[in-house]
Order: sequence, then C-alpha cells, then structure tokens
Amino acid sequence: MKVRRSVRPLRWVAVREVRAEVPLLVCLAVLVALLTAVAAAGPGVLDRLAGRALASRLEQEQQVEPGILFSARFEPADSADADAWASDLAEDLLPVTEVIANAAPDDLDGGLVRDSTRVELPYLRTVAGAGAGAGEVGLGLVYASDAPGRGAYLEGRPPARSGKRVEIAVSTRTRDALKLRLGQELPLSPGALENVQATAVVVGFFTADGAGTKSGDAEGAEAKGAGAAGGDRLWHEVPLLAGPSRFPPRSAAGLDWEARALVAPGTVTALQAQAGAVLTVTWGMRLDLDARTAARFAGERGQGELQRLLVRYPDDARSVFCGDIADFGGMFCEIGPHPASTLQHSTHLPDALTDFGRQWRQGRVVISFALASLLVVGLLAAAVTALLAVRRSLDAHRLQRARGASATGLALARAVHTAPAVLLGLVAGIAAARSLPGPSPAYGQALLVAGLVWLLLPALTWHALRDRSARTRDGSAPFAAGRRLTAEAVVLLLAAAGVVALRTRGTAAEAGPDPLLAAVPALLGLATVAVLVRCYPLPVRILARFSARRRGVVALIALSRAAKEAPARALALLVLVVTLAGAVFGGFVAGTLAEGRREAAGWQVGADASYLGAHRSPAVAERLAQVRGVRETVSVRQLRVDPTSATSGSRYGIASLVGIDGARLRAAAPHSPAGRALDAAGLTGPQPGTDIRVLATGARAGDRLTITLHGRKMPLRVTGPLPDDVLQDPALGPLRGTTPSRERLLLADNRDLAAIGAGDFEGSSLLLYGPHLDVQTLRSLVPRAGHDTAVGELRIRSEEQADAGADGMISVLRAAHTTCTALAVLLALLALVLELLLSAEARGRTTAYLRTLGLGGRATTGLHLLQLLPMVVAAVAGGTALGLALPALLGPALDLREFTGGPAAPTPHPDLLLTAALGAGLGMLVVVAVGVETWIGRRRGLGAVLRLGRNGD
Repeated sequence: MKVRRSVRPLRWVAVREVRAEVPLLVCLAVLVALLTAVAAAGPGVLDRLAGRALASRLEQEQQVEPGILFSARFEPADSADADAWASDLAEDLLPVTEVIANAAPDDLDGGLVRDSTRVELPYLRTVAGAGAGAGEVGLGLVYASDAPGRGAYLEGRPPARSGKRVEIAVSTRTRDALKLRLGQELPLSPGALENVQATAVVVGFFTADGAGTKSGDAEGAEAKGAGAAGGDRLWHEVPLLAGPSRFPPRSAAGLDWEARALVAPGTVTALQAQAGAVLTVTWGMRLDLDARTAARFAGERGQGELQRLLVRYPDDARSVFCGDIADFGGMFCEIGPHPASTLQHSTHLPDALTDFGRQWRQGRVVISFALASLLVVGLLAAAVTALLAVRRSLDAHRLQRARGASATGLALARAVHTAPAVLLGLVAGIAAARSLPGPSPAYGQALLVAGLVWLLLPALTWHALRDRSARTRDGSAPFAAGRRLTAEAVVLLLAAAGVVALRTRGTAAEAGPDPLLAAVPALLGLATVAVLVRCYPLPVRILARFSARRRGVVALIALSRAAKEAPARALALLVLVVTLAGAVFGGFVAGTLAEGRREAAGWQVGADASYLGAHRSPAVAERLAQVRGVRETVSVRQLRVDPTSATSGSRYGIASLVGIDGARLRAAAPHSPAGRALDAAGLTGPQPGTDIRVLATGARAGDRLTITLHGRKMPLRVTGPLPDDVLQDPALGPLRGTTPSRERLLLADNRDLAAIGAGDFEGSSLLLYGPHLDVQTLRSLVPRAGHDTAVGELRIRSEEQADAGADGMISVLRAAHTTCTALAVLLALLALVLELLLSAEARGRTTAYLRTLGLGGRATTGLHLLQLLPMVVAAVAGGTALGLALPALLGPALDLREFTGGPAAPTPHPDLLLTAALGAGLGMLVVVAVGVETWIGRRRGLGAVLRLGRNGD
C-alpha cells in the first residue's frame, strides 16, 4: 500500500519563508522611497528654498522704500489761480502711472506692482495751539495715493478731492502735540515754499498704527499693498505724518515744531499755482514675486536675467512716457496740463540681488551638505539592512552552496526577490517628488539611488558566499591586516583629496547636488571612523586591564569584547558619526550666522544709534543729540590723507585720518579699543603744540609725518603704533563701512583736528549712546527711507538687529538643516537598531554562557551597556569634532562672512544645546536598546542560544 506524502508541511515552510522576507522587503521599500524622493526632489527643493530666500530678501529690502522709484518735476499749469482748483492732479497722474506700470517686463509675471504716488510740498509756516499755544510750526503738506482711508480716522474725514479750500488731516499724535481741534483754521505763510498766503482747515484726525488704513484714493485702491501694510510703509517713509518733531530752543530755523499733514490733490495744484513752484512727483514700484517666479530667478542664470530686466525696465518706462529725450533739465514732457521733465529713477535692487547671489552660493553649500549627509546615512541604513538579511539567511545559503548552487546564482535570486519592493519604493519616491510644486524631479538621480540600494543585498550575498570565503582561513590574518591598512590609507587619501579639491574648485554653480560635495561627507566620515577604530580600542583595553584587578568579571568581559569587536562596529560607527557631524555642522553654521549677523549689525551702527553725514547737516545732528534717551554723543570724522615723512620725504601711503572725541568715547563705551588706545597714549588731553598727535599703523613712536591740505602743510607726530584691535572697534564701523577701505589708519583726537574744516572730511558720524532711546522721535527727524540721502542716514541698533534676525535666508537654512537632520536621525536610529539586531545573537550567546556561571539580571544589563558604551562615546566625540571642523575644512567653499559682513569673519558659535541633545538622545537610545535586549534575554531559554557544533563556539 502506497503512503501518500502530505504537502501541507511544505506549504507551511514556503509561507514561513515568505513571512520571514516581509520585514526585509518592507524596510527596503521604505528606504528606497525615502532616498529616491530626496534625490529626485533635491534640485527642485534647492530652487524653492532659493525662491523663498529671494522673496524674503526682496521684501526686507523694500521695507524702507519701494524697490524702484520714478520721479518727475512738473510746473504749474498754464491757467489762472482761480482755475487751479478745477484741476485734479490725481487724474492727471493716473495715465503716467499706467504707463509706468504697463512698461514692466512680461517675464516678471506681474511681480512688479504699483506701490504709491506721492507729492510733497516744502513746509509752510503756521501757528498752532490755543491759549498757551504750541508755537511756530513748520507744516509740510503731502499728497499720497496710499494715504489711510476713512476707516483709519477717529475724528472727521479725509480731505475732500472736490472743493476750493485747503483741507488738511493730521495724526492723533500731531493733534495732541500741537493742541489742534476739528474745524480749526490755521494760517499758512511762506516758509520753504514761498509766495503762499492761505488758510488751512483741519478736517480729520487719523491713527498711524496701521489699522484700517485701506486707501480711499482711486489710484491707490487699485495698487497692490495699499492696505494696512501700505499705510505702515507710509509712516516709515514719512515719519512726520505719524507724529511731529520738536526743534531745540532758539534754533536757527525759528520754529518750535515740524509736522506733516495730508492734503487732497487739488490743494497741491492750487498752492503750486499760487507759489509758482516746481514740484516733484514720485512713483514707487514694488518687486513682489510669487514663489514660482522667485524660484525661477533665484539661480545663477535667473539672477542675471532679473538684473537685465531691472536695468532695462526704467529705460522702457522713460521711453514710453516721453520718448527718447535726453534729460537736460528742461520741461519737454507733460503730466496732464503741467509741463514736466522726463522720468528719473533710482533703485537699490540690483545691488541687493548681487549680495543675495553671493550669499546664496554659500547657502547652497550648507543645504547641499545636509542633503548629501542625509543620502549617505540612508545608504548606510540600507547597507545595514542588507547585512542583517544576509546574516539571517547565511546558513540556508551555505547549505545550498554545499548542494551545488553558485554564489552568483544565489545573489541573482536575491536581486529578483527584492526587485518588486525596490520598484514599489522607486515609484512611491518619484510620486512624492512629483507632488511637490516646482520643476520636474531628477529622475536620473532617483534611478541611481534606487539601483545602489537594490544592488547592495545581492553584492553582499555574493561576497559572503564566494569561493574564497569557503576556504580555510589558516594564515590569512596577515593578509587581512594588510588589506585593512591599505583600505584605511586609501580612505584617508581620498578624504584629503576631496577636501583639497573642494577648497580649490569650490562648489558647482549649476542647480542640483554637487557630486564632489555629495562625496565629501561620506569620505570624511569614513576617514573619521578609520581613525576612531584604530584609536578608541586602546583606552578601552587599558580600562579593561584596570578592571581585571578588581572583583567581578562584568567590566573586564564587556570592555575586552568592546575593544576586540571595534572593527565590526565600523558600520554603526560610520552611521552615527555622519549623522552627528551633519547635525553639529548645521547647528554650528546656523548659530554662527545668527550671532554673526547681530555682531555685524552692531558694527554697522557703532553705538546704540549713529547718524552718518553729520558734517553735512549739523542742525539735524544737534536735534538728534537732544532727543530724549540720548545719554552721550561721540563725533567720528574721517579724512583721506597722503602723508610724507618729515625727515626723509618718503611717502607713508594713502591713509585714513580718523578723529574721535576720545574722552567722550571713553566715558560712553569704556571697553572701546579706540577710546582706550587714545587715553593710554595721552591724546585725550589738551594739545601741547601745533602738531597733530596720532597713533599710526606701520609707524613707530617719534616718527614725524606731514600732510598737505589746500596748499597748507600740517605736521603729524606719531605717539605710538595703532593697536590691532582698534581696527575691529565698532565705533569706527559706520565710517569704515561707507568709505573706501585703506590699509593704513591714523587715529587722532578731534581736539587736534580743530584746524581742519568740516567740509574737508570725506565722512562723519555722530554716535548716540543711551539704553532707552526714543526711536520714534529719532525717526521723525531722519526717516528710514534710503532715497533721501540729503539729510544723512540714521542707523539704530535695535532696528538693524531686528532686520538681521528676520533674514529669510537664515530661516531657510535653519528649516532645511532641521528637516534633513530629523530625517537623518530617524535613519540613523533605524540603522543602529538593525546593527544591534545584527550583533544580538553573539551578545546573547555570551550572556547565556555567563548566566550558566551564575550571572544575575543587573549584571547582564551592565554587561550590555558597557559593551556598547565605548562605541557611543567614540561616535559622539568623532561626530562632534568632525562637525565643528567642517567649516575650517571646507575653507573658501564656505565663507560665512558673505552672510554677515562686518570687519572680519564671524566668531564661531556652536549650538551647544543641539550637540548635547543629540549626545543625550544617542545615549538614551542605547540604554533603551540594552533594556529591551535584557528583557528579551530573560524570557529566552538558555537552549535557544547555546547550540553545540556552531562555528566559533
């Protein structure tokens, strides 16, 4: 009777084998999906990040004023004064505004939008207040298309566009300061605007807090940004509209207050006709790019194209407005019935784009390095996954090899088995990359990464089963040691060559990851691991010898095995080193940039506030010095000189002669190097003779120099060399940052420079010191708008540092680094867990041996922890050291000074909190893994790990 063999056990064996492969296939699919998504979306992500940074930079640059300003002078219309009220200036300006807006290049996709149209009249004299009175007021009248609408008025209404009387509206702060009331009549008499006699009626009081400021003007209602943001810009650009400014007593102007008021366009033409004055109208155009357009112009080629468009646009607008007429100061054009000049323009956007391009090249280095580190960690995680799969199927494959199967055939079979999972991950990764907005994904890079992950398992399978591995290993130790030394030497040479090539060549300018930049993290990580694997077992062996003298075998066994198995931990060590290095490097760069920008802002200001051009506007400087909160003022002046030796006649070289109020600086800023140097040299006291006492670079005490000024020779006496730290003194920053840089510097006290006229200095600044400056009053005297440089430039430290902290490029770098670091940490955790699983069997077997000898549960936990602790400490030390050393290794490829400015490279500021958090997180992970492994070991019987007859037992 034939016995029918049951096929049920064979089916269960097949099902069990498939179920055993499921975790591997799922892990491979997830890794391939993540890595291919990063590789495919990398270039597009870089473009989008660049677009975000560019849009943020343009917005920040246009906070002070619109990016492009057009202006034209116009005369009164050829009509009698009675007809001037019938003219509507807003309607006359609207066609010109349309011409300027329509001339914008089509390639900007509507990104160049109208911001405002304004006409400012020179101030008129009036008397405000009742009873005690506010005194004489210099009242300037402003027509602005972006003026606040009716919703911003607490009392009254905006000036009416129709009517034949002068109606004004002022802010509530102006009302309170000048004691004005609704309906009050103010007599207007000639001031800076001559030949005017009129009466103004106060018809409304508006708030200048940005609420409800939507423009009610016909033109302004169409302009983008005429809402609350437009009103805020109006107060920043014309701060006297928000509140008045008081003159110092007995001022040369003979005024007590200076203020601004809003008027209707008809008032402008009526007063212009009465005065017979030529006025200037200004059109503001704002470059407001959407995300897609900004990304298109953020690259090297896009920036060049945007530069060309911005340079060509003003000429196109000028040509459409009035033809190709050269501007010789004549009134050859027309604005309605008004004879007008041709258009003039000013813009600072090309310079801002140049600065952005130079900084973004460095930003790409940081982001590309983070992406490259993420890809390296992902590939290492895939390698650990493949090693775990090879280890678990090694016994079955060796049995198949013994039955005649070839290593190549088994490797190809593994490739076929994993192909569906890799293909699924590839499709998922590309789909994720395609779902992101922007350019099409980089399919070639995605295929390359997927192919590498797919080939890892077959390659490792073939390596484990090749014929050489089946041979006896007698006498192979010397050859293995030689191969290891050769491999380590090759890795070190490749890492050094990669760093040298990157420092020499720099980064690739085209979009997308730089291959050299992508290889450097892996090479440096390999080099660091090669050094660590050679070095960290030595102190571990020393500790093991010390522990052998003490009672107990846990420390001895754990440390001995940790030192012996150090080469086997190389892969896990590489994962941790690359992850920590990338995270520390990103935190180091972000922290250095944030603090460097703040330090550079302090250098550009020089004090709590500084006023550049004080020698051109002494009256404004005097008023600034008397603002509430100003505790001390220091004058800094600079003169270009070409000294010669008084003894030999040889030239000293072109130099900057800088004069400082030394005693005042010493009192206001005791830690100032310049003030300390002048005081130590005795230059802050009275001048004993006619010689100008100086501290000089490249000169010795006692040297005598001579300078010639307007044909008059002036002697200089060097009292000592100039200390090096004076060149970094923030007190010199405002002048040194706005005047030509020179190698030689002569420092003197302003008392010794009394014979030099104020007009002879090429630059001057008034440093304002005070912990609580009245910023609003300061800005009412000197607006932040940069186009009106006639009154000088006022810099305030708090404003500059706020702008530095709000820089979009720093935010983009932080976001990119944080995202890449988070993903890399997750992949590193996966790789570390897989590595622990890979070596869990050997540790479990050792623990089982010791348990048969009476080892307790706590001792088992301590054994596992001590065995892994040296690798963790080495990884934290190596990864942190590599991350901190990367900026120095990259050298010219990463110049952080491009981001910050200032007199020198920014002071390094590593993110200690991030570094400590990463180290603590890694330690917690190991503790948790050890705890889980100990718990599993307690539940597992000794027979599960003690098997006789296995290799190595």
